[in-house]
Amino acid sequence: MVVAKLCVTAGVTAVCALVLRSHKSELVPLCITAGGILMLLVALDYLTESLSLIKQFSQAAGIDSSLVRTIFKIVGIGYVIELTASSVKDLGFESVADKLILCGRLVIFIVSVPVLKTLYDVIASLIGTV
Repeated sequence: MVVAKLCVTAGVTAVCALVLRSHKSELVPLCITAGGILMLLVALDYLTESLSLIKQFSQAAGIDSSLVRTIFKIVGIGYVIELTASSVKDLGFESVADKLILCGRLVIFIVSVPVLKTLYDVIASLIGTV
């Protein structure tokens, strides 16, 4: 059902943008942005249901909640950067989008350092037990 909502929203946005392109081309970026925001809201509604399931799974598996939060931060940063960069590219500023993606990669690397430390600790403990 979520996929159908997303596809219908994307189709309506595309048709509206095509109609606006021939009449008022200055409103096309606004139409595309509004459609993107609507699709994001539909996806976020579905995401909240999945987050509770992942939280239950991580508690049952004994995974530290700060590690799970860090992984979600990394994924969230990636999605927000990609969405923003795509929007900026649609507006015709490809060089700004490329710089945004580079900065996003740097931020993701910095945020992922605790995950790398945890991975190192797990590997070190496994080597120590052998």
